[in-house]
Amino acid sequence: MAEANTRRRARGGGGAARRAERTAVRIETAKYIERNIPNFEVLNAEALEIIETNAETILADVGVNFVDNPGALQRWKDAGADVDGERVRIPRGLARQLIKTAPSEFTQHARNPEKSVVIGGRNLVLAPVYGPPFVRDAQGGRRYATMDDFNKFVKLAYMSKWLHHSGGTVCEPTDVPVNKRHLDMLMAHMTLSDKPFMGSVTDPSRAQDSVEMCEILFGKEFVQENTVMTSLTNINSPMTFDDVMMGSLEVYAANNQACIISPFIVGGAMAPVSVAGTLTQVLAEVLAGVAYSQIIRPGAPAIFGAFVSSIDMNSGAPTFGTPEASMVTYGAGQLARRLNLPFRSAGSFCGSKLPDAQAAYETANSLNMGLMSGVNFMLHSCGWLEGGLVADFEKFVMDADQLGVLHGLAKGVAYDENAQAMDAIREVGPGGHYLGCAHTQANFKDAFWKSEMLDYKPFETWEDEGGRDTRQLASARVEHLLANYQQPQLDPAINAALNEYIDKKKASMPDAFT
Repeated sequence: MAEANTRRRARGGGGAARRAERTAVRIETAKYIERNIPNFEVLNAEALEIIETNAETILADVGVNFVDNPGALQRWKDAGADVDGERVRIPRGLARQLIKTAPSEFTQHARNPEKSVVIGGRNLVLAPVYGPPFVRDAQGGRRYATMDDFNKFVKLAYMSKWLHHSGGTVCEPTDVPVNKRHLDMLMAHMTLSDKPFMGSVTDPSRAQDSVEMCEILFGKEFVQENTVMTSLTNINSPMTFDDVMMGSLEVYAANNQACIISPFIVGGAMAPVSVAGTLTQVLAEVLAGVAYSQIIRPGAPAIFGAFVSSIDMNSGAPTFGTPEASMVTYGAGQLARRLNLPFRSAGSFCGSKLPDAQAAYETANSLNMGLMSGVNFMLHSCGWLEGGLVADFEKFVMDADQLGVLHGLAKGVAYDENAQAMDAIREVGPGGHYLGCAHTQANFKDAFWKSEMLDYKPFETWEDEGGRDTRQLASARVEHLLANYQQPQLDPAINAALNEYIDKKKASMPDAFT
């Protein structure tokens, strides 16, 4: 575990020293989660067999569309698929045969080796919100995101103990031209943090820029032999693979970088209203997408993705934290494990406009669902608001704090000699208390997970300190973390080479805002 402390020394001892310890700034990253608890499974053997059989029927009889991509159509034809126009029908068993070369787990390397993550197996890697065009905070309200906002989120992710990953487009900086902003976003991840990060997918050329910038940061040979980026490849559900996403996938797979093959499911709109029907479509889409990545380069890392929400049938708005979405996510986890693929799903999903009680309920449901369903890579694990339209600063630190609960739950129940606590039970005996016993004194610092943000003070103390609610506490924490941010060191020569690359790229094209 990497840790860099910038602790202010407090004069004196006792309470003052303890208060100084609690308020000291720590830049610490917990290791990615390794589950010691069982996954929750909702599908029995019969249901799994039906869904898998029906998914093969979709691929063979209905087919999937690869639009505006003649190269993909030819590759599928060469692989043995039936290609009719842009419709690709994949014979039963072909996709499953192709995906066998995809690894069941892989390491994504960070520039700080101590923060590299292993994606797959029983591991869970947590990454922040991705993609919102708007940001919100208590001071400025809801507004279009800027590059300054983006940089602040990267810093907060770097400072957050329970986040293992810097993410990708944590917000969409609208003050930078569309065709150039990916360069600035990648530079922020590479220089303001030393955690692993994601590449650009908004155009194949931007995916190539991402690879080339990583070759500057890590070295060209290292990039070709190792995975240093994860990218999000959304499928235009139902069953349509567009040229932009597939073009980016082609770049990343060819360069041995990981792709999250993720159907974008809003039940009742992009998939059937039933859980089984949605799972069937999700499986068919993932099979086609992962198989295509293996046609590009056998052995390229790929992740079984499932972004799932239900829909409000009155307004058409997506809904989150619902039992139906949970059932789909649990089932998708089972299907991913049967394919021996890493699984991506869940997050801090909510439809609320503010970081309020609705946001808390829906987020808690979504996060726990992700832990229990066996997710290996959780995008959107903190900061998500308003159905993904907004990245919220206060909710970012609120969610990031609560991710510690997932770490604690995933540990499972210890039952070694210390955990059995028989010495404490004998020492205290009937009618006593455990506050002063030797076992409590030896274990109290680590016995219980403790929030770094929520308020547990007595009412009188809370009232004297202003009676702040959770959002106010979160605002203070955002300000505190950003004020104490310290940039991780980077070789000046690498930093200069990255800036030179960006300057040349930006100079080579006019600004475009569409």
